[in-house]
Amino acid sequence: MAYHWFGKGKTVWSAPQQYAVAAFLIWFIVNLVTSIVLFAEDITRLLRWLFTKKRGNTSHMPSRRKFVSALGWGLAAIPFASLLYAIFQGKYNYKVLKYTLYFPNLPKAFDGYRITQISDIHCGSFDNYDKIRYGVELINAQQSDVILFTGDLVNNLSEELLPWQSLFSQLHAPSGIYAIMGNHDYGDYSSWESPEAKQANIEQLHKLEEEMGWKLLLNTHTYLHRNGERIALIGVENWGHGRFSKYGDLTKAMQGIAADDFKILMTHDPTHWEDIVQPQHKDIALTLSGHTHGMQCGIEVPGWRWSPSQYIYKHWGGMYQENGQYLNVNRGFGYHAFPGRLGVWPEITVIELKTKE
Repeated sequence: MAYHWFGKGKTVWSAPQQYAVAAFLIWFIVNLVTSIVLFAEDITRLLRWLFTKKRGNTSHMPSRRKFVSALGWGLAAIPFASLLYAIFQGKYNYKVLKYTLYFPNLPKAFDGYRITQISDIHCGSFDNYDKIRYGVELINAQQSDVILFTGDLVNNLSEELLPWQSLFSQLHAPSGIYAIMGNHDYGDYSSWESPEAKQANIEQLHKLEEEMGWKLLLNTHTYLHRNGERIALIGVENWGHGRFSKYGDLTKAMQGIAADDFKILMTHDPTHWEDIVQPQHKDIALTLSGHTHGMQCGIEVPGWRWSPSQYIYKHWGGMYQENGQYLNVNRGFGYHAFPGRLGVWPEITVIELKTKE
């Protein structure tokens, strides 16, 4: 997702680079706040002098200036402390968000079936094994029937997964773990010696995921079975609006699925739902996406939400329902570009399917 935020360069940021960005951001915001306060004081003094047409007694000015300077630093301490929290605590402040969805065409055997969705892990950004282990344990603690991962396992290179492979291998669910690819998983944001080298990186990532017990759905589908009934689980490769890659082929992925099968789609980018799924595939009951991270910052309180992400994405975080179809946009398990989260916390989604009589 950092590629979308910060420009068109074919690059991906390492953890040290992300911390360098964070340090610059903290320095910039602190100086910006103090400068605004001091500048406002200077303007006030100038206007006062212009309107009174005389300088008057300025003996109080030094002490006033000192007070305003202290006020500026005090105000700057608020974003400073907030950013420090985002970097050292917020990015590990995992939240479990639970939804119960009702469907008239859900097979009765799947009444009460629980799905845990995770997304945007971004292994290449991690720097604290114990915190990530806690997140993995929290996923397992939900005891869902199936775990679905909706892309961006790494920042760019398959080798980023190696230090974390054994940890994510500990995820388990009775119906298994299914995964798709996100835009960062293809190595599109690096320069490669050859197309073959890039393809080898992709194949290595596939191999590592398979070793973890994760089943990749690459423009294909499978069936989840329960008590003699089934639902279709569809997984497509990345498909994004605008300049993002369009490797996903939903028509191909759905070949062979019966018209009356209950369908769940995994697609990394929520714009796929807007541009393709809603207008062309109204029989897909539930779509699971990620990608946006909710920009890793914002305000979410009961009755009101705001994030910079909403100026880029119509559907940027949470559960949406339009014309009888559901879309969940997971805010992401990990982080990228900025090594922190504030207000938009790392997310584990639990969805319970219920039969609507």
